[in-house]
Order: sequence, then C-alpha cells, then structure tokens
Amino acid sequence: MISKRGSFAILLLPLSICMAHADSASKGYFNSFKDGVSQLFVPKPTHSADKIDISELSKFPLDTSKVSELPVVGRADTAPLSSYGNAIPKQLGIIDAVHIAVQRRPEITQSIASVSEQVSNIDLARSQYYPQLSGGVSTADLTSGERGRQVVSLDATQMLYDFGKVKSSVNIAEARMLQQQAEVLVSLDRVSYDVASAIINVKRYQEITRIAHQQIKGIGRIAEIANLRAKAGISSQADPIQAQSNLEAAQSNLVVQETQLKQYEQRLRTLLGFNVSNVAWSIPDALVTRAELYAEPDFTKVPNLMMALSAVEVAKYQKKQAKLSAYPTINVRGSLSQAINGKNPNNNEDDGFYNSIMLEASSNFYQGGAIAAQTRAASYAEEAARAQVNTSYLDVLDQVRLIREQVENKKRQMSILVQRRETTVRTKELYQEQYKLGTRTVVDLLNAEQAIHSAAQEIVSNQYDIYSALAQYIQVTGRSRDTYELNNMTIQGFEVQP
Repeated sequence: MISKRGSFAILLLPLSICMAHADSASKGYFNSFKDGVSQLFVPKPTHSADKIDISELSKFPLDTSKVSELPVVGRADTAPLSSYGNAIPKQLGIIDAVHIAVQRRPEITQSIASVSEQVSNIDLARSQYYPQLSGGVSTADLTSGERGRQVVSLDATQMLYDFGKVKSSVNIAEARMLQQQAEVLVSLDRVSYDVASAIINVKRYQEITRIAHQQIKGIGRIAEIANLRAKAGISSQADPIQAQSNLEAAQSNLVVQETQLKQYEQRLRTLLGFNVSNVAWSIPDALVTRAELYAEPDFTKVPNLMMALSAVEVAKYQKKQAKLSAYPTINVRGSLSQAINGKNPNNNEDDGFYNSIMLEASSNFYQGGAIAAQTRAASYAEEAARAQVNTSYLDVLDQVRLIREQVENKKRQMSILVQRRETTVRTKELYQEQYKLGTRTVVDLLNAEQAIHSAAQEIVSNQYDIYSALAQYIQVTGRSRDTYELNNMTIQGFEVQP
C-alpha cells in the first residue's frame, strides 16, 4: 500500500516536470527576444571577412569589346592619332609605336578618368559656397486628430563664414587632382618604357637568331668535312659524331632564341594591338642623345616625385581641415511653408503660409576627442608623405647611378668583345689549316666556330643592354614625354603641356 506522503510526491512529480519545461521555454523565449532586440541596435554583419566566395567574385560581366586588337582604341570624343588605320605597317620606329600604344592602353584611360573624377570633386567642394536649397512635404502627427494635414516647405541656406573650412576642402580636392595627374604621367612613362623595351628586345633576339642560324651553317660545314674525311679514312669515325652533337646543340639554341623572340613579339602585339612579326623595327639615334645620360636630372619633373609631393599637400590641407572643424559656421537661413488641409504648425493658422529669415551658427563643441585624433592622424599622414618624397628621391638617385655605371661598363666591355671576335676569327682560320694537315682535331675546329658565334652574340647582347639601360633611364628621370614626343599631343582626350 502506498503511503499518503508517497502519493503526494507522485502527484507533485508531473507538476515539477511541467514547471521545468515552462521555465526552460521561458528562458528560450527570453533569449530569442533579447537576441532580436539586440539586432535592432547592433545588427550582425551580413558578410564574412574571413572567407572568399569565388561564385560572388566571378558573377560580374566581362566586356572585352573595348580592348580589341584592331583598330587602335581611342576615347569616344577623340580620333586615334594612328595614321595607319587598320593596315599593319611594314616598318615602324619606337616613337611611332609609343604613340600607338598610349592611344589604346586601358591603364592610361583609367588614370585620365580618375583625373576627371577629381575635377568633379573640386566642383563638389566648391558647391558649398553657393545657396543650398531643400524642400518637401510632411504630414501631421499620425497619432493626433490632424493626421490628414500636409505642409509643403522650402528651405534655403547660404554659408556666410566658416573660417576657411570649405576652402580647405577645395584645396584638398585640387591637391588630389594634381596627384592623379601625376599618376597619368606615371602611366604614360610606364607604357612608353614597355613599348621601347619590347622593341629593343625584339631587335636583340632577331640579331641573336640570325647569329644562331649562322652558327648552324658553320657547324654544318664542319660536319660535312668531318664526314668526308671519316669516309676517306683520314680522320677518326668519332669526328662526325662529335660534329653532329654540336650541330644538334646549335639547333636547340636556335629554338631557345626563337622562343624568346616570339615572347617579346607577343608582348609587343598586346601593347600595340596588331601582329608585329612582319614589322621591321628601327631604333633611332635620338634615343641615345635625348636620354641625356650625363645631364643632371630635373627631379621636379619625375612623376613619382610629383605624386609624392602632391600627397604631402593633401596631408597638409587635411591637417588644416581637421583643426578648422572645431570652429563655428555662420549661415543665413530662409524658409517658406504652406499648410494644406490643416493648420500650419509654425503660425497655427488654417491653411496658413509662413516665412522666416534667420542667422544661425553651429559648431562641434565636443566629439569625444575626434578632432584631436583627426589632427594627429593628418600630422602622421603628412610625415609619412614627406618620408615617401625622400624615398622616391633616393630611389631615382640610386637608379640613375646604377644605370650610368652599367652603361659605362658595357662600353668598356664592348671594345674587348670586338677584339675577341677578331681573335676568334683568326683562330678559326688557323685551326682550319691545321685540321687539314692533321695537327688539329675536329673538336678544336668546333670550339673555334662556337667561340666566333659566342663573341658575336655577346656583342649584340651588350649593344642592346645599353639600349635597354637608356630606355630605363628615360623612364626613371621622367624624360619619356620629351624623348617620345608626347608633349602637346592629345592622348585619349588628355594633353600634356611641358
């Protein structure tokens, strides 16, 4: 028999279980309610910063119609400068090639568009000098009995004095425009150098390929002689094999040089927009004279330094703007309002009309130290910009010195290489006579042939190394626009004036 105490405990058990369930349910409801309310004030981010979704990045459309190879691309409001049209020229110089490239390269288009953006930002900053008009329609308090009332209002505000805050905004926008203009010059110099460097290397490997063909012919003649002598029993049977091995090595070298040539031709095709394999390239003597290798560079005309100096100006004006934000702004303000279907709250008249003119002064007295923090940030930005100026100056100075030293060494090496080529030619002639007499082996003859072509290849490489160094020097010192005749020339609607 179950006791009363036991039966009472059994009766309470379902109640305790229900209370436990009710308590857990109320806690869950409270937590969900708290989470919902918290998201109203502190919403959770909708995107993750610790992962990359390729499907999101690859969903944007790609339009390649603007970068077609032919015809030469120009902006819609300007005609291309190229006088070749769709015809591929048979002969082209570096200057003409640079003119074609700068008219079609999208990085220059991007830089020019960014300049236009900054010009619009100047107009945006200047707009604060002019009256600011606003208007609209509002209803009455929807919880009151006049919820059907509407009020049409028009407000006008004219800034009278702001201690130079608008002017500093204009100065910042103008400095950024100058910085972006310097970026255009950087793009022009980069494209010009890429074209010049590609043409120089195309010419280099055309010459080296020609030498490689001559090397194959020379070794082929030695191989024929070795075969004839081996068949006649005059020389060893190993001589033809040795000659064939050297011939195959020369053929492999030709493939390597032709590959290099094709790569630079493809690079040039991308820059110019047409097949360049049948174009005869020329490197003008003016490339050497206009480079002015030993003249003192004008560092104020180096685009990278221009960008760094304009960044200093931007930081200076930002610092000034941060300090001025603590000062008040004085405005004159006028307003008009007309009530419809109710009373005008400004004068409490039915369908009333109200107007007013007033002076107002507003200032940010305290923002938790925001102005001081902005001033410090701008000061550090100015310091960083000045350091960038010094870094750019040292980089240019270092490259100028290295290029000059490289050119000097190449010049000294050139005379030695010319003498070496003459010596190897004479050595080959002597070895041929001695080979006929049996005092020299075919290996000696092959080595002499290899030495001749090796010396010729080094001379060509040395010569075009000098051209490459000069092209780099032109870019580093900001002389691209003078050398490649880009001044006073309309480039995609943009003109560079010296």
